[in-house]
Amino acid sequence: MLHLATIVTPMPLWVELTQDIAYLVAAVLFIFGIKQLSSPRTARRGNMTAGVGMLLAIVATLYIQSAMSLIWIISGMVVGSAVGAVLAIRIQMTAMPQLVALFNGFGGLASVLVVGSEYLRRSDDITLPITFDQGLTMGLSVLVGCVTFTGSMVAYGKLQGLIAGRPRQWTGQLIGNALMFGLSVVASFWIGLDNTAGWTLLIIAALSSILGVTLTIAIGGADMPVMVALLNSYSGIAACATGFILDPPNKALIVSGALVGASGIILTSIMCKAMNRSLANVLFGGVGTDDSTGAASQQHDDRPVRTVDAEELAMMLDGVRKVIIVPGYGMAVAQAQHAVRDLYHLLQKAGTEVYFGIHPVAGRMPGHMNVLLAEVDIPYDRLLDLDQCNPEFETAEIAMVIGANDVVNPAARHDKSSPIYGMPILNVDKAQTVIVCKRSLAAGYAGVENELFLAPNTLMFFGDAKKSISDLSKALTEQ
Repeated sequence: MLHLATIVTPMPLWVELTQDIAYLVAAVLFIFGIKQLSSPRTARRGNMTAGVGMLLAIVATLYIQSAMSLIWIISGMVVGSAVGAVLAIRIQMTAMPQLVALFNGFGGLASVLVVGSEYLRRSDDITLPITFDQGLTMGLSVLVGCVTFTGSMVAYGKLQGLIAGRPRQWTGQLIGNALMFGLSVVASFWIGLDNTAGWTLLIIAALSSILGVTLTIAIGGADMPVMVALLNSYSGIAACATGFILDPPNKALIVSGALVGASGIILTSIMCKAMNRSLANVLFGGVGTDDSTGAASQQHDDRPVRTVDAEELAMMLDGVRKVIIVPGYGMAVAQAQHAVRDLYHLLQKAGTEVYFGIHPVAGRMPGHMNVLLAEVDIPYDRLLDLDQCNPEFETAEIAMVIGANDVVNPAARHDKSSPIYGMPILNVDKAQTVIVCKRSLAAGYAGVENELFLAPNTLMFFGDAKKSISDLSKALTEQ
């Protein structure tokens, strides 16, 4: 392991000022980048802006401090950039939640490795004693970093289908989690009081790694977007704490970690609000089922299910003035976004006004539907959020639900016994006719039957979303 203490030399004042200016510029770029990420229209530019800021911070940290040679810096950046580029190019857009979960986990692991390296460096250098606050921060950084890493790996496994999506809870789970968290905090204080007790970092790493698993495995598939946002926040907090224990403290790491941590917490809060649930209820409520396409629903009455096929639906769409399409995770699973794009163009060509209603928690990560629709170049001004879209349903002839379930369930408005009661939904049932494109009547990830399927103005368009929408486009073309 590289011991930086052997090669770091005091910086001249002008070098230190140059580095501070570089960090300041990087922080400004981070902030502008995050602001641009808040809108689909500017998200790509925001990603690039923040990336430039990170590049500047890395160069300022490693080169200006002379911690290592320029060759090592460039080599690391080339290798890291190549791996990132290959992952980004090869990953399917439908698998983006898994990639985000992995990135969160790698961020937490990186913080843990930096803390370990810094502890070893200071242990070998008597001129760099570990103070109480530095030791305590080291322990807390390892705690949050390990929870982030193992929690993100579990989230990846659930999103990838390697682990069952249903929440797994057992007797004494909460007490066990509280004990592991408490012992980790006590161990963090211990290393603050006795900086020779490096073994406590290993104990913290072990306990918090288990804690990350037990916390995340109790989260159901319906709540996974919230968990992904929360783990993103954890990775930022771990990075911020790590920045403080470096000598000298790394301002870029502190600022960037604080921004990621704060923005992740804000996003988590927004997601919880979108589901009308508290964070505690998301973490410990155990809401959800294994998947949304498995067992058939047990409908509670004998009302008939009305269906429609592609040819009939094409005739219904002939001459309509307004259609609102509501995509959900089923569209992502079927990779139907290209077929949806083709349908959009056909309807637009026929003079139909087409909008897309996007629920904040649709899909398996924040902004999942926006990403998929941006991939197929759906214009941003066609995408309506919850508040923008709901008033439009009352004037829409057809609302077409493609793979969404819980976020359009009217039971959320009136059924107080439902776990989704109070969750703001897209009011598709207010449209004149509702078309639900879905494989079956199965419940959504929340495990709740959807009364929309049996509503008098609903027609079920059964089948795989990609094939069904393609068949519909073909029928529209031929009629």
